[in-house]
Amino acid sequence: MRKIALISEHASPLARPGSIDSGGQNVYVAQLAMHLARLGYLVDVFTRRDAQDLQQVVDWMPGVRVVHVPAGPARFIPKEAMLPHMEQFARFMIRFARREQIGYDLLHANFFMSGMVARSVGRALGLPFVITFHALGRVRRLSQKEADGFPDERFDIEESLMRDADRVIAECPQDREDMEQLYHAPSDRIDIVPCGFDPDEFWPVTLDARQQLGLSRDEFIILQLGRMVPRKGVDNVIQAAAILRHRHGVPVRLLVVGGNAETPDVATTPELGRLMRMTEELGIGDCVTFTGQRQRGQLRYYYSAANVFVTTPWYEPFGITPLEAMACGTPVVGSNVGGIKTTVVDGETGCLVPPKDPEALAGRLEWLYRHPHAAQRMGWSGMRRAWQNFTWRHVAENVAAVYESVLVPAGSYPIPSRVAAGEVGLRS
Repeated sequence: MRKIALISEHASPLARPGSIDSGGQNVYVAQLAMHLARLGYLVDVFTRRDAQDLQQVVDWMPGVRVVHVPAGPARFIPKEAMLPHMEQFARFMIRFARREQIGYDLLHANFFMSGMVARSVGRALGLPFVITFHALGRVRRLSQKEADGFPDERFDIEESLMRDADRVIAECPQDREDMEQLYHAPSDRIDIVPCGFDPDEFWPVTLDARQQLGLSRDEFIILQLGRMVPRKGVDNVIQAAAILRHRHGVPVRLLVVGGNAETPDVATTPELGRLMRMTEELGIGDCVTFTGQRQRGQLRYYYSAANVFVTTPWYEPFGITPLEAMACGTPVVGSNVGGIKTTVVDGETGCLVPPKDPEALAGRLEWLYRHPHAAQRMGWSGMRRAWQNFTWRHVAENVAAVYESVLVPAGSYPIPSRVAAGEVGLRS
């Protein structure tokens, strides 16, 4: 039975998506671990301990454990501040594998810092590693400019990891193209495996979802769901809603779901304060509802209640929320960037628009409002596309195929009895 170590330094599968620094990568790691276990793999997920009361090893579900790694202070720190703690992370993983006598077959890193750890652990224990970057530093810098808090050092680290990894998993064709053009990554070592959705979580709610959420039947409901950070472009959606309301007379209701608390709290989610002020300045405070964070089990009701789901980030390596909306039969209007332009088929399952362009977004939304039958057909087409191509089981099967292309027969990677101090170099 294959044993896989998933490394995800800042994105724990146990964290609630949508909370601070918690989003698509958390969902990816959780769902991949779960479905790999269902395929017969044994999976340990290594993530940084960010609270004092966490057990070191949590038996999360059959075949999956979560290992909380003591690396840096046992409290939340932003991922931009974690780089100095990765050597400690790697040393713990090596000691843990030796102490527990676990013969891992392969390491799967998630994010560039986890890649540093995987390379170090792989060299020490004689293991291959694959990596999913989830975001690329050079692309992030192009979109966020001075708002990007990572050091320039990240660029060289990512480039070296693309050379050193046994395989690189890109999440969409744009991801692969960025690696090839911006990092000169060897294309013959890159596999494209998109993200997915869980059919056990997301499906069209046949009962009246609006009634369950206390929403009006007469409003044109736009849903924005995700982390409340500037790059997600929530302000763009608010501006488009104002255009719909004031210029086109659309009875719009914008639901903004997300934040670091279950009730909107500007203290824990500062971006909410800026967005709330914007709604008042634009004169649409009465038709924008900030719900705060919601449990995963509630999200299908929000997707199903909406006339349209909107996501217009500046930069998005993949974007899982559009798939979740599609799985619930809701048309998607998304930015023509990253993975969104792979999952959303323009004019068939929804619409693609430029980021940071509220006029273009409002134009597509107004068209969907005036053509409800066409919008409904888009929703049905999106549902078929999601269910046929993007389930997490399908993702896990494709990732497992990448693993098997790397692995030699089980037992070929013995754990050495000792590791020399110089073997845990993290830079290159």
